[in-house]
Amino acid sequence: MAEPARSGCPINAAVEAFGDSWSLLVLRDMMFGNRRYFRELLTGSEEGIASNILADRLKRLVNAGLLTREDAGPGRRAAYSLTEASIRLVPVFAQLGEWGLRHRQTTKRLRVRAELLTAGGPELWEEFMAELRTVHLGEPAPERDGPGVLERLAQAHTDAL
Repeated sequence: MAEPARSGCPINAAVEAFGDSWSLLVLRDMMFGNRRYFRELLTGSEEGIASNILADRLKRLVNAGLLTREDAGPGRRAAYSLTEASIRLVPVFAQLGEWGLRHRQTTKRLRVRAELLTAGGPELWEEFMAELRTVHLGEPAPERDGPGVLERLAQAHTDAL
């Protein structure tokens, strides 16, 4: 279980769990980039996270209950998975992305996913969370017509290259 926060304030408790930028970016890369292994997270980081920082943030996120780490046997890579608590951050990420679109300078290649989430709104966010539950929690895949959110996000990113 996560360590108790310094105060009972919900905003403080949330910031203590995932409020530093590297933790948020690790969660972002797992959600939107489907990166589940240390090496994927390290080499796929747009921001160039250092290996010691990544190792520390993964440990913190596991301790905070936002990730799980599979027990890897000798010679095997450990996979990380989002928990329900981190999957429920999709609306927060969507809102952060929308704020960044409006108030910060961004590049076309990196803004397309935020634009898609903004345009899709809460209905798309729920669909995305259901897909993440399938990938990370092993829940049954939701029924849908056409490509899923993960596929649409990946295609939008590819199209912007």
